Amino acid sequence: MTRHIPNFLTCCNLLCGCVGIVFCLENRAVPAAYFVWAGGFFDFFDGFVARLLKVSSPIGKELDSLADVVTFGLLPSLVMYKMIGAVTTNEWLPYFAFLIAVCSALRLAVFNVDETQHDSFKGLNTPANTVFITSLVFLPTSLNNWVQQDWVLILITLVFSLLMVSRIDIIAFKFKNFSWADNKARFTFLPIAVLLIVLMGKAALPFIILFYILFSLMSKALKWVG
Repeated sequence: MTRHIPNFLTCCNLLCGCVGIVFCLENRAVPAAYFVWAGGFFDFFDGFVARLLKVSSPIGKELDSLADVVTFGLLPSLVMYKMIGAVTTNEWLPYFAFLIAVCSALRLAVFNVDETQHDSFKGLNTPANTVFITSLVFLPTSLNNWVQQDWVLILITLVFSLLMVSRIDIIAFKFKNFSWADNKARFTFLPIAVLLIVLMGKAALPFIILFYILFSLMSKALKWVG
């Protein structure tokens, strides 16, 4: 039975993505965001449990990517599609949002065959990208009003899509042990992220993802990752 537990968690991730898509189609951005976070929870723990129980398998790896394409590829594309559609008069412009799905699929395909991404990611991981996009709804009203412009949303779509298929080193939260020497970047980033959430609540999430990207670049310069 234990060998099926990671795949069950992966299927829970997929289910969260499907339900999140339904909420998005119903123009209910907040519950869609909650299901993205739930999907991220299952996505983290399916791999963690697989390593813990030593039941990793090629099927599990492929299933994980297929689930991620839905939860962290199609869902954020639909969220962005809805956001652009709500603020533009150009009927074709919202379709640009599906660049996110394309780059997410490319990023996941590369990850599956790239043997260099054990301790860090090459390019922004799809869950981080999805958390950023779906959490824009929680920004303070004044900042949210600025973000909800078609050119800003298109720029976000383009930049984050390119980040996913880039080769920049991004911190991966895969703990092989809990020593400071092997986890300096992780142990430095996590308390700061928690502090931001305590101070700002859900509105902190987009800033945490931006900080995550910048901190990864700084950590690479300090040789803490990669």
